[in-house]
Amino acid sequence: MPETQVVEALAALAQGQRLRAFRALVVAGTEGLTPSALAAMLDLAPSALSFHLKALSHAGLVSVEASGRNLIYRAEFARMNDLLTYLTQDCCQGQSCAVVPETAKVCC
Repeated sequence: MPETQVVEALAALAQGQRLRAFRALVVAGTEGLTPSALAAMLDLAPSALSFHLKALSHAGLVSVEASGRNLIYRAEFARMNDLLTYLTQDCCQGQSCAVVPETAKVCC
């Protein structure tokens, strides 16, 4: 993952409401959430949530898909894992170690 993308992703997550929105989408898994459900969970106004989702989407951390009359937002698990890999690839004195055990990656 290029360093510019890492900085962009970390900058997007460096805001409390965006971090909570991203974590809620991670918990929702591949089913994702509608903006109204996410706004209710986070007690955010729709316009504020839209602003934060746009920032997360621009950083590649969430995706959006139309489903009938609804939009469904999902965490981009591949991007999240790339970010975690970048942050931890040289830990433990240069030897790679996984944040999440390989056997636990069933949903991501």
